[in-house]
Amino acid sequence: MTDMTATEVLLRRDRLIVGTGAVLICLLSWWYIVAGAGTGMSTVAMTTWQFPPPVPVGRATASWDVTYWIVMILMWWVMMIAMMVPSAAPTILLYARIHRHARNKGQVDHTVIPTGTFMAGYLLAWLAFSLVATFLQWLLEQAGLMHAMMMWSTSSVLSGLFLLAAGIYQLSPLKRVCLHHCRSPADFISRHWRKGRAGAMRMGLEHGLYCVGCCWFLMALLFVGGIMNLVWIAGLAVFVLVEKLVPYGYSFGRASGVLMIAASGYVLLV
Repeated sequence: MTDMTATEVLLRRDRLIVGTGAVLICLLSWWYIVAGAGTGMSTVAMTTWQFPPPVPVGRATASWDVTYWIVMILMWWVMMIAMMVPSAAPTILLYARIHRHARNKGQVDHTVIPTGTFMAGYLLAWLAFSLVATFLQWLLEQAGLMHAMMMWSTSSVLSGLFLLAAGIYQLSPLKRVCLHHCRSPADFISRHWRKGRAGAMRMGLEHGLYCVGCCWFLMALLFVGGIMNLVWIAGLAVFVLVEKLVPYGYSFGRASGVLMIAASGYVLLV
């Protein structure tokens, strides 16, 4: 032990290092969201337990200059990091462990485990989603279907259709395929294993794309409940954790799909 270098000591504690890093990233992301995500607005004012959220009087629009576009994209991306990294942690930790064992057996050349590269690939997938979500937010605001200040739908038809589409998707075969990859880290890594940093980036990106495929309609429900509504942000984050990590996640996801369809009927008819 006395002859071990500092790097070797750190590599033996990769699980602790990776886990601590993931926790810090999540905490910083949640702090950024709670602090207003650079919008200058209060998340408390944009948070409500009411469903559907109350429709504000008058139409509010934002000035979508370059700065505002960047703020919105960053807001979505950091929000996705805060909500999705906890459910991806088992795969990230398992990747670090498998890569360390492969390195110890001489199966890979790198002395440093490229777990950060794997996570970067994962987060790139959610950056792509954030770009699409921001563009959709802009479209809905321009159409007068979303309140710019409160950041939630002002149309019961739009809200109902989002809930209906999300419910149907929860019951679809594509959802089940994507959820399987998210719920089975060992199976995913064994099927998609690639060496090196480029391989780590590609693996992380592929895992992220499966994760986006699993949860993109769930994240789209933020347009219904409020993009900066802390109740919906925290609720959806817990939902994703349960769906991906608990033993009966498949059944939970399908049952939630039925509830979303029922909720869409309520929103459309009330």
